[in-house]
Amino acid sequence: MNQSTYVALALIASLGTLGIGPLQTPVTDVQPLEEVVVPDTRLRLDETDMDDYDPWEPFNEKMFNFNYKVDRYVIKPVAKVYNEIVLDGEKQAIHNAYENVAMPRRFVNSLLQGKFNGAGRELSRFLINSTLGVGGFADVAKYQFHMEMSDENTGRTFGHYGAGPGPYLVLPFLAPLTVRDAVGYAFDLALDPMSYVLPLVGSFAKTTDDIVNNRARNLDMYESVEEATLDLYSAVRNAYLTEANSRSRKNLSLAGSLLTNSSSQLRVVEGQIQP
Repeated sequence: MNQSTYVALALIASLGTLGIGPLQTPVTDVQPLEEVVVPDTRLRLDETDMDDYDPWEPFNEKMFNFNYKVDRYVIKPVAKVYNEIVLDGEKQAIHNAYENVAMPRRFVNSLLQGKFNGAGRELSRFLINSTLGVGGFADVAKYQFHMEMSDENTGRTFGHYGAGPGPYLVLPFLAPLTVRDAVGYAFDLALDPMSYVLPLVGSFAKTTDDIVNNRARNLDMYESVEEATLDLYSAVRNAYLTEANSRSRKNLSLAGSLLTNSSSQLRVVEGQIQP
């Protein structure tokens, strides 16, 4: 061995004596692994809330399965044919026209809830779309005057005056409801001018728009939801109740900010609105 080799061996031996490895880094303060639990942040109601809101689940699930079969074997095939015949722009124009005719429902319920700006906006939208929008087929008020349509109905008016939503309810040929919204739906039908002008033809045409036209405009969305959901009944119910719960919380905060309106007859106690 030459002199440089002896020097290298001596250096390695001295490092080993001191307990230091030449190619090792000392490990100090080793921390044990900890399990990190990420909470489920999906917006949903607790299972206990579901039990409270869906006491008629056996009946509701049967009605839901009936509606699903009607949709699968009747509405969906018709919507596919309808989708091939009617262009997208035409489907939207039909939808716009019937929404324009349904103005009284939104106008009256805006007034009943004390939303006078909303009532005035609905009246303005109706006048603009009925004239410049060629009978409401074009939503000129929205795209030219930036006037958005409200979504008021009698069920929300009942809620505005303190009526609870009641249990979750599924009825044949109808979208999911609560008892309050089901009663409100009957009043909404009475506020629909088509029910008086053309009772039979109007009802059939309105149903076509509500069911077939809407189904045709959302074929891909419906299919993606069906493919991605294992328990479709629970998914639809949870989504509906979560949205309704969110809307109720929003209404509570709005009512609190409008407390100075003497017609509200409400008071706020610890962030909650009581009659």
